[in-house]
Amino acid sequence: MNQPIPSITVLQLHIPTPTGKSPIHPVLLRDEDGYTLVDTGMIGQFAELEATLADLNVSLSDIKRVILTHQDMDHIGNLGALLDAIPGLEVWAHADEIPYVTGTKPLIKFTPERRAMLPAPVLALADQLLMQLPEINISRTLVDGDILPLQGGTQVIHTPGHTPGHVCLYFGEQQFLLAADELRVVDDVLVGPAPPATPDMPEALRSLKKLTGLKLNKVLCYHGGEYTLNPEKRIAELAENPEEA
Repeated sequence: MNQPIPSITVLQLHIPTPTGKSPIHPVLLRDEDGYTLVDTGMIGQFAELEATLADLNVSLSDIKRVILTHQDMDHIGNLGALLDAIPGLEVWAHADEIPYVTGTKPLIKFTPERRAMLPAPVLALADQLLMQLPEINISRTLVDGDILPLQGGTQVIHTPGHTPGHVCLYFGEQQFLLAADELRVVDDVLVGPAPPATPDMPEALRSLKKLTGLKLNKVLCYHGGEYTLNPEKRIAELAENPEEA
């Protein structure tokens, strides 16, 4: 008999880059009512995502909802494919991201320059996703301070700057922060968001203050993975001295 997977499982997918493959880290939450996928990976990674779930003995039909931390293509890239594959899939997102992930406004960073960087097959998938966005119904609108009925109570922390509605998730029982793109791990050091990908860097740095004071054993960054070396102290340092971020 298969043993249940942990209540919080960090996944690893891989984005091709000119120098190799860059890992990214969606998260799978297991609760009594089913599974929640936090972020969906990059366009064109659906087969890898499905295989990664299968390795955990989780089928697509087991996924009840998707939480989007923000609108970037490497986070929403497989949303359309998931909606096609899973009837009734719920989608949760912050109020300030909803106009973008439902196609009312164009994705902030999916510029002509960014489009030109994508291989033709990936660009075709991106355009297909963009056509699907207006059909997406948001099942739950996230707001700052929300306590979600997941993992014994999961706090939504609105951390704008990287995008207007970027959110982090804090799992208090596990003392675990899912930082999405508000933080990164670079050469084993916890740092702030990537400046080239953060349109409002001053706002993103101010958002770091909202992550101070949390009881933390671990931080997960979408880019860079887990950080466990006294994360409370390191986040306080970054918030106090944003030039270090």
